[in-house]
Order: sequence, then structure tokens, then C-alpha cells
Amino acid sequence: MSVLIKDATLDGQAVHVYIEGNRIAEIGVGREADVVIEGKGKVLLPGLVNLHTHASMALFRGFADDMRLQEWLETRIWPREAKLTPDDIYWGAKLACLEMIKSGTTTFNDMYFHMDQVGKAVKEMGLRGFLSEGFIDMGDASAGQELLKRTQDVNRKLEALKLERIVPVLGPHAIYTVSQESLLAMKEIADKRGYLVHTHLSETKREVDDCLARHGMRPAAYLDHIGFLMRNVILAHGCWLDPTEIELIARAGAKVAHCPVSNMKLATGQAMPYVALKEAGVVLGLGTDGAASNNNLDLFETMKVAALLQKHAHVDPTALPAAEAFQMASLGGARALGIDAGLVEVGRLADLLLVDPRRPELVPRHDFLSNVVYSAHGNIVDTLICDGQVLMKGRRVKGEAEILEKAQAVAQDLVSRE
Repeated sequence: MSVLIKDATLDGQAVHVYIEGNRIAEIGVGREADVVIEGKGKVLLPGLVNLHTHASMALFRGFADDMRLQEWLETRIWPREAKLTPDDIYWGAKLACLEMIKSGTTTFNDMYFHMDQVGKAVKEMGLRGFLSEGFIDMGDASAGQELLKRTQDVNRKLEALKLERIVPVLGPHAIYTVSQESLLAMKEIADKRGYLVHTHLSETKREVDDCLARHGMRPAAYLDHIGFLMRNVILAHGCWLDPTEIELIARAGAKVAHCPVSNMKLATGQAMPYVALKEAGVVLGLGTDGAASNNNLDLFETMKVAALLQKHAHVDPTALPAAEAFQMASLGGARALGIDAGLVEVGRLADLLLVDPRRPELVPRHDFLSNVVYSAHGNIVDTLICDGQVLMKGRRVKGEAEILEKAQAVAQDLVSRE
């Protein structure tokens, strides 16, 4: 299929953008196409990349707010997660995909359970998903063997979808929930199959203290020590990384996902050391985390909070300027996942947004990108294209009413289960 976007504003100029298949074929030349989108008066931007989330946790939005992290997990979230069904996961993922489409995300890196059901939802909704079955053996390597079989079975189901935009990933939850034996087994699978690996690291001070007590080294150093810190690893959070760990991550080529809203809401106690990671050359992206701890999947909001948090943490108003925040939410995430997205260029994947600048919060337009980061939310997105397919036009998404109704019913049933 071909798509022509007519007269959209790109870098201050009105241009035509011609999409053939799933890639940008030409910029600047008008051609006949199967689908024509009128872009006059709208600004063209690359689609956003959510580098760390738990999509189906949208079902827990607002369920257990204003609690300490461990209490939140142990008394409210984990007991309900134990009752999740594949159907729950499917509708939670549909709800999350709808929210991401409506707020400008074209690609997301997900970790949760029953990921074959998430794959089904992503296939139907049209987004680009990197999907990892959450792996937690609580230090029991024998239990880990069965979980590894489950993980590989789920990944085979995802691969059977035969869609380039749905990518299976390995998802060991964290060093405090996964045994060393299982981590090494997953490394072997990743090496053999070429999988990316998605894990949490140094989210809390307690995680660091426990790792020091148990292994005599900090979390990133522990992963490096066992050979798990690799180029294909994406580390979520990284709030408590120290300079020696940053050097190890940079040397290994691992990537880091910054999740400022979740970190602030759960009071992890320290901002991710963005400036040091950037200076070390680490590839950085932005994540929302799950809607249970954010409480939305809006990367426009996350850009602003990321920029403000770094300025506050460094007592420096020049830290993480608007252009860098936007790049983290687009090109940074794309680079971390190894996809040709994050820029509007010929040859890149056709993952694109048309945003409406004729809104009070975006006027005057002294610096449009600054407005996008500091003034906007996801509701500025008028049209979203992912993999060359138009998923939203005029802020309308196919099947939206059914998704909202069904997700509400599923969520209410889930939290009331005995």
C-alpha cells in the first residue's frame, strides 16, 4: 500500500511525504497513492518509542496509588497479578495500545505475562511491539527451567505471527527476582537466537544494598561479572548507578531506559544520572513504565517530566534541553531497539505523527519543539501512521468504544476476585 501526506510542515517547510509499503520512499514530491492524507496546517514528527512499559498493567490504573514500592507490589499488585487470565492480558494490552496510539507512540518495549496475548492485541492494533514474557523464578533455578520453557514457547508463538513489527524479546525481571543460573541460561538463548534482553536495574537503593550484601558488588557490576552486561541488553530505570557502573554499561554497549514519572511517583529517591550516562556515550531512551505507576502512557508528558527532573536534580536549567528530551523519546528509543525509526527521512520506517499546532498551549510558536516538550500532551496528535498503516486519523481509532467498555469490565472483575 502507498500513502501520500500532502503539504505537511517538516522542519518549517511544507512538504509531501510519499510512503511505499512500510518505509518513507520520497520527501518533497507529490505522487498518486492509495491513501492521501491532507497535512496542511499540521506538523510532521517521527513516531515516539516507549522503551519500557508493562502495557497490560493499564488494568491497574488508579487501583493502588500513593503507596511505598514494596508494599504496593507485595500487598496490592502481585496478589492481583496472580489472578490474571490470558483474556485479561489481551484486553489490558488493547487498552494500552489504544492509549499509545492516541498519544503518539508507534513502538513500545513491553514486559509482562501471557505475551502471546499481547502479541495478538498488537497485531490487531497495528503498533510495533518488542514483547518479553516476564521471567521471575525468585532465585529457584529449578523453577527457572520450567519458566525458560514457557518463555521459549511464548516467543515461538510470537515468531509464528510472522510480522516484522512484532519482535520477541527475553524479559528477566531483575537481579533480585531471577537466579544467576537462569540469567546465564537466558544469555545463552539470547546469543543463539539474537534476542534483545529487557530487564530492570538499580531502580531502588534497597536493590543496590541487597546486591552489595549478597554479591559484594553493585547491580551493574554483578551483571558484568557474570557476563550478562551486553550490547543487546536494555536496562530500565538505572536510578542508582554510580560512575564505575556507568563506565561498565558504556563499555558493554548496553542501553538505558529513563522512566522519570514512575520513579518520582514511587519515590525511588534519586534521578537517573542522565548527564553522566550521556557523557559516557550510552544510548538512552524514555519509558513510561506501566500505567499502574505513572498513571498514563503519554510520552509527551514523560518528555517534560524527564527534562524537569534532570534540571532539578542537577540544579542546572540547561540539563536535558527540549531537543534532547524529544530525541530520547524518538531516535534514542529507536536506536536502543535497533530499528530504522525516530527520524523523518527517506528510507526510514514510516512511523509518523501529524500534530495540530493550532491549540492554545502551542501558541505562540517561537520554538515549536520546545512547545512540544514543555507545553504539549498526547492529545496534540491528530494522525498516527505505524509501519506504513494509518492507525488514527482525526483522532479516531477503529474499535475504540468497544475497547474502553471491555477493558473497564475486565478491570473491575479483576480487582474484585477473591
